[in-house]
Amino acid sequence: MTGTVRNAVAELVGTFIFAFAVIGAVNSGSDLTPLAIGFTLMIMVFATGHISGAHLNPAVSLAALIRGAINVTTFVSYLVAQLVAAALAAALSFALWPAPDAPLEIEVGPAFLVEALWTFVLAYVVLNVATAKSNVNNSFYGLAIGSTVFVGAVAVGGISGGGFNPAISLGLAITGNFDFAAYWLYFIAPLVGGAVAALLFRALNSDDKLPALEG
Repeated sequence: MTGTVRNAVAELVGTFIFAFAVIGAVNSGSDLTPLAIGFTLMIMVFATGHISGAHLNPAVSLAALIRGAINVTTFVSYLVAQLVAAALAAALSFALWPAPDAPLEIEVGPAFLVEALWTFVLAYVVLNVATAKSNVNNSFYGLAIGSTVFVGAVAVGGISGGGFNPAISLGLAITGNFDFAAYWLYFIAPLVGGAVAALLFRALNSDDKLPALEG
């Protein structure tokens, strides 16, 4: 298996494991839930980064597209793989955990703000530690990315639930942890954050351009 198909399968597997772990951690009710989520992302970034770049998040893939790290065809294949993976993880979770009595209650304005803001932080970290030419072959990128999600979950998770990822939020909406009627927020806000992060990266790293990509 090679090329776009190989990369998309890696994204599907990585996102499935990440989404399943998030759903399980949320259902556990443990105080360590944010840490478990951050660690899982770190693990999957190290496990799949050499294949697909380990985006595991449509917002990160959008940031990579704008940055010039992937082409449109790859972006679409990643988006589909990530969303399908999260839906499959949610479906499997119904065999293990009961649906919550009620979804998380949020205020739309603050939730939109923190979802956009912390996804911006996440995408900005990913672009700098995993795509910048000066950080090629570094050994810390997985820890940096996983830690970013952990910090975000602790800092602002109480406001929005701490999705920062349209795929993960889809899984949580399917399981009933997030209000499905509010999924538009969890989809759009992270994409806004990811796009802004990519534009800032390009502004600050105008000499860091990747070869032109087809598609």
